[in-house]
Amino acid sequence: MSDPLAQTDRTKVRRIAERGSFDRDLVNSIIDEAYLAHVGFVIDGAPKVLPMTYGRDGDVIYLHGAVGNAMLRASTDAEVCVTITLLDGLVMARSAFHHSMNYRSVVLLGEAVKVDDEDEKRRAFDVIVDHVLPGRTETARATNPSELRSTLVLKLPIDEGSAKIRTGGAVDDEEDHGLPVWAGVIPLALVAGEPEQDALQLDVPELAGLTPPVPARPTSARR
Repeated sequence: MSDPLAQTDRTKVRRIAERGSFDRDLVNSIIDEAYLAHVGFVIDGAPKVLPMTYGRDGDVIYLHGAVGNAMLRASTDAEVCVTITLLDGLVMARSAFHHSMNYRSVVLLGEAVKVDDEDEKRRAFDVIVDHVLPGRTETARATNPSELRSTLVLKLPIDEGSAKIRTGGAVDDEEDHGLPVWAGVIPLALVAGEPEQDALQLDVPELAGLTPPVPARPTSARR
């Protein structure tokens, strides 16, 4: 069993604490299944949050963008907050107050460090690409030196943070149970459609590893 994430005052789950977890395997499974991270940072004294793709390699998350990316430059050797969320369902209650959502989320805190080593940068590129589509780096052209120079890569240790999960149905007040209002869960899932061939493709190679529609990737990837 892997070591849990560090439990600190700023990662403590205070609201409905029983939904929180510091289990590293659970955190990794959520990170691996999702596609987008929202990165919180401070630039010129003002807070900002932007969505980014990412990749996990063991106990590290990699973020990347252009060397002129203001968010990444402001986040270099600085404290950041990375939030990753999977929305699993809409919870319809009998009362407006008790409507909710089923979700799995991760919040990570820590110092984002710039990656200068060229070999690690190449590895980070591969990790991010394969996070989007596992095995894609086996067929796509490798990153060239010019692309490496034009890209800033940051890494954040998966050390301080927590997961929070909600499952199940509506939690209505007992006196509302008899109301003639539909209650239950509307499941939600991200589903890939039919792959669309690039118009400039000279031939039509098979999309390696995929049989449309794109199957859901296993949540155990890179655990």
